[in-house]
Amino acid sequence: MSNLTQPKDNITIVLSRNILEISFGPVSVAPLLIFIYINGFVLFTLRCKPVFRETPRYVLLYNLIFSDTFQLAVGQLLYILAYVQVYMIRYLCVIIVMLAMLTTNISPFNLAVMSLERYVAVCFPLRHSAIVTVKNTGVSIAVVWAICGISTIIRIFILILLESMPLDQYMLDFCAKETLFKQKLFYDFDKAFTGVTFTSVGIVILCSYFGVMIAAKSASSDKASTTKAKKTVVLHMIQLLLILSSTLISPILTAFSDKVDRPTLERIYYILFLCLVNLPRCLSGLIYGLRDQTIRPCLLYHLRFGLRHPKLGRTSTVPSNKH
Repeated sequence: MSNLTQPKDNITIVLSRNILEISFGPVSVAPLLIFIYINGFVLFTLRCKPVFRETPRYVLLYNLIFSDTFQLAVGQLLYILAYVQVYMIRYLCVIIVMLAMLTTNISPFNLAVMSLERYVAVCFPLRHSAIVTVKNTGVSIAVVWAICGISTIIRIFILILLESMPLDQYMLDFCAKETLFKQKLFYDFDKAFTGVTFTSVGIVILCSYFGVMIAAKSASSDKASTTKAKKTVVLHMIQLLLILSSTLISPILTAFSDKVDRPTLERIYYILFLCLVNLPRCLSGLIYGLRDQTIRPCLLYHLRFGLRHPKLGRTSTVPSNKH
């Protein structure tokens, strides 16, 4: 009898949502769509001129913002599907979640490579152009994607070998990592990989920072370039800490799971997802785009849809091809 009344109970829960619950989804999604729009223009800006495509640090920046934007878009898709209560076939959920996890792991390693690039630029300025080439940058990006790809493949094998539920069945809950993976081995591997990733990347960024600090004390160093490099490396560390905050979601949900009802737990999950997962990736394109003096004019030009600035001419907002 309880099984027969369960659909009616679900319909009653959906129909009894108040105005705040109904408006929560659109209000929370709208700002993130704006940031996806901004990140898209930053990506377009980084591909629109040879000076960006042929400079290693801009190639690294493109890879960072691309992975962040892709993860942000996939996360928004999962969020919208969960909000409107659309349940999907497990193998489709596996594909979407794995793509999200792949691009999530890209950002920390990419930040490490960007910090090393700044370290070489400051500490070995005469050899920088020979060490940090577009080809070598492409190889480092390929290595980053390969490491993250291997970790994703391992997670897929854990799911296939240890999960009893067939992949061609519909899920009984919304699509998310927490609802898809139930095996303890998966979370043990996830914790180990996350710990190794953030520890190694943190060490690389800290070493880069101290290397730049030592170079700053040298009388022959370019003080302006060194100061800018220090600020850039510090920015990488801050962004790494923001990305690391996403690992707090599971412990927080576990702490609240026995104390609140299901609808409240879902709202807590959405808020944590927005603040700890999406927010750091929203800020990367805006911060790096506006901070870089070469990207900023072109970005502002496109964000204004090519309109003339009141104090500047139309063409003065677009940078030339000169590096």
